Amino acid sequence: MADWRPEDPDFWKRTGARVARRNLLFSVLSEHIGFSVWSLWSVLVLFLGPEYGIDPAGKFLLTALPTALGAVLRLPYTVAVARFGGRNWTVFSALLLLVPTVLAGVVLEPGVSYGTLLAVACVAGVGGGNFASSMANINAFYPQRLKGRALGINAGGGNLGVPAVQLLGLLVLATAGSGHPRLLPLIYIPLIALAALGAALRMDNLTGLRNDRHALREICREPHTWVMSVLYVGTFGSFIGFGFAFGQVLQVQFHEDFATPVAAAGLTFLGPLLGSLVRPCGGLLADRWGGARVTLWNYGAMAAGAVTVLLASRQGSLPLFVTGFVALFVFSGIGNGSTYKMIPAIFRAQARTAVAAGADPERAERASHRRASALIGVAGAVGAFGGVLVNLAFRQSFLGSSHNGDAAYLAFLATYALCAALTWAVYLRPGGRNRLEGV
Repeated sequence: MADWRPEDPDFWKRTGARVARRNLLFSVLSEHIGFSVWSLWSVLVLFLGPEYGIDPAGKFLLTALPTALGAVLRLPYTVAVARFGGRNWTVFSALLLLVPTVLAGVVLEPGVSYGTLLAVACVAGVGGGNFASSMANINAFYPQRLKGRALGINAGGGNLGVPAVQLLGLLVLATAGSGHPRLLPLIYIPLIALAALGAALRMDNLTGLRNDRHALREICREPHTWVMSVLYVGTFGSFIGFGFAFGQVLQVQFHEDFATPVAAAGLTFLGPLLGSLVRPCGGLLADRWGGARVTLWNYGAMAAGAVTVLLASRQGSLPLFVTGFVALFVFSGIGNGSTYKMIPAIFRAQARTAVAAGADPERAERASHRRASALIGVAGAVGAFGGVLVNLAFRQSFLGSSHNGDAAYLAFLATYALCAALTWAVYLRPGGRNRLEGV
């Protein structure tokens, strides 16, 4: 599709809105399944009983590896949209999800080596790359005034893949039992095929987006890239890290209450579900109040959630512990939406400055879209590494002499305080040298 002008009100009303909604729908479907495959091992580790011979530290590593690969793949996936087109890459990346699901369905049985499990778990990271390509693609379809909502819906629908796979895992555990883990990945095979078919038939390639192939290199020289990446570590890194680790944390720290996989799975999905549902709210709030302001207050709320979890851990209070963790999921979801609204706003502000200095408005607008899409990919990749750090923090904390997660909770609290200070210093401090209006 060569003629795409989302900022033109007449074009948007006549053609753009309908086409953008259609692409958003099938983008959400593919990304949703990608998140489910990426999160698959957060559920499968609950099936791995004593007969597999894996201790809690080993299980945390099984969930950290797909997080890490997914983070790495987000960079090439962002470039791939510009190189191959949004529809083409959505079809290919959806079909690629068949590899980790089929492999998991084949190898999951007692007696399989731990090394084999690590390799298969790592391959599930391909599901994490879908987010970056999907967000970069959808960002190009929507006008600036609607980006917060559109990106929030796209990301929130994708994030729902985390609780969805956990609910399916609970269903398998409750019906077939913990002895049949391979049923869970096999459920996704026909769903992957449907997502790929829908993308092939109903999505579009934007010619203008395909021509923007060098934006990633350009964006790495932009200071705001690394500021936003750090902020996204605090929000999305928390969401995906907690989503992968929460069930294991419950089983280890409150073993008497969660002695069986079914008991843990029955609660694991709640936080990711709420965090996914509120992500569009973060974008809507940012559309109204400004992404930086919402992000700052949200980090304060996440710090309060971390304090609550730490106090609950020291008191051994399960209700307070779950309350604090659910709050962390909810506010990480809101923060995901508000930080991603900040990205296009940053470059739109820079475009306004360039136009005021004499630059061509149309060229400045195209540069804004190109750089925002590239930064979405970079921030998504760096932010996903936050999920790796969360799992490693839990692993090291539970390996310590105290055998609890208190050291990890203190690290999370320090991270949120740092991110709040960074948000204020760069985007909200009165008289800041590099402050951009409207972010």
